[in-house]
Amino acid sequence: MASPGLAQAAPTPAATTETPQPARVLVSVENLRIAFPPWDRPVRIVEDVSYEVRAGETMGIVGESGSGKTLSSLAILNLLPPPARIMGGRILFEGEDLVAKSQREMQRLRGRRLAMVFQNPGYSLNPLMTVGAQLAEILKAHEKLPRAAAMQRVEELFQLVGITDPARRLSQYPHEMSGGMKQRVCIARALLCNPALVLADEPTTALDVTIQAQILELFEALKARLGMSMVFVTHDMGVIARIADRITVMYAGQVCETGDKHAIFARPSHPYTQALLSSTPRIDRRYAVDASGRRERLPTVGRAAIPGHALGTGCRFAGRCPEAEPECARLTPQPVAVEAGRVVRCLKRGSLGAPDHA
Repeated sequence: MASPGLAQAAPTPAATTETPQPARVLVSVENLRIAFPPWDRPVRIVEDVSYEVRAGETMGIVGESGSGKTLSSLAILNLLPPPARIMGGRILFEGEDLVAKSQREMQRLRGRRLAMVFQNPGYSLNPLMTVGAQLAEILKAHEKLPRAAAMQRVEELFQLVGITDPARRLSQYPHEMSGGMKQRVCIARALLCNPALVLADEPTTALDVTIQAQILELFEALKARLGMSMVFVTHDMGVIARIADRITVMYAGQVCETGDKHAIFARPSHPYTQALLSSTPRIDRRYAVDASGRRERLPTVGRAAIPGHALGTGCRFAGRCPEAEPECARLTPQPVAVEAGRVVRCLKRGSLGAPDHA
């Protein structure tokens, strides 16, 4: 039985002829910049990142390792690893700028209004405490529940996320659980206080394929039941295709393209987005075999990725882009709207470039 403290699925609205209005914006990341020392010449890891998350939707953040996906999501919770700093921009959550809040103010929000599911569940659970006690501590801190009531809520949440024999699991330690079971515990932890936004940082990467599918099904079911908003970080385009409503594609610390999932998969605009999609294996495609018996190779993005702070002027993707022209190495592309709700950062897609003097 679901906990009384959990939000219930909204009733089906009555039929109407009015055009549905877009959901309200829950989170707005605006021109976010994150850097590492030395502070006299900061190393800019994330540069000018902007996207929105609407109420009830999942924003998928996708890109190669080192593209700034995790850092930009950790910034929402003010959990950047030291010595990283936010050097500019705003993160508006329900109208309030999280960047301007103190650590004490953020501690009140984390776990209650904002929650996170980390990539490796084993590292995010305390090995010296039972999982039931760990989650009960969060409820006691945020909702002042007595231990018995907190443990009952945790047991109900364990049942909600598909943990078998939830009463017995309360007294287990993390090492007594499989990877998939520990990730379910972490998802239950994120839902304890019915947060408005859940950030999931590659939550299926450390799991085998069968368990990955189960965890994705769980996220989909919880989103439908609880109406929660999510930021889902991954490098896997297949996962994004399944879980996200809208997509933000990142490369070398910048946003290349953002927009509706169906539009981006049907009509990828930025060359990097096109390269990511073309390099994804497909089970519905037959790969040719040449006369020597060698199978056709998958397309690749080409060359190794270079961190954004190590790049020179111009477009950060220019060195790997098959469409690059001389001005791409000289002019910095600015994000422009190419259609409703779709923004692309590329000189050849209508972006007005400016010389990069940084």
